[in-house]
Amino acid sequence: MSLPELSLSLQFARFPEAAAHRAVLPRSLVNRWIRHALPLPAEITVRIVGTEEGRELNLAYRGKDYATNVLTFDYAQAPLVMADLVLCGPVVEREAQEQNKPLQNHYAHLLVHGTLHACGYDHETNERDALEMEALEILLLGALGFPNPY
Repeated sequence: MSLPELSLSLQFARFPEAAAHRAVLPRSLVNRWIRHALPLPAEITVRIVGTEEGRELNLAYRGKDYATNVLTFDYAQAPLVMADLVLCGPVVEREAQEQNKPLQNHYAHLLVHGTLHACGYDHETNERDALEMEALEILLLGALGFPNPY
């Protein structure tokens, strides 16, 4: 099975721990993880940010005054998936520690999760949709060699 084409822009904001996050997110792996979650070709920008930028974006776009792990800004779902995925590095790192999982594993999960949002999946609409999205995440991450993230 051939994976869809992906035009990927990978960006790292300036924040104190940025170098450690860059080290666990080589472009080739980010590309592979996202492509596994895509049904169609895509243009996706992934931006790893610090706590301040993450909080500002979450407040501006979701009305929530805290930094969250991943924000998905989806612009088109067909014929080309177009989206921005913003991941807050310090939040992702804290969650990985709390869940006793490697940082890279948690990033892989959140990148797949954000990509599924960009493709139209939504876990906040109802329980059935949440279970469907969770099952797909488990399947995709398993195919990538990662354990069940839940």
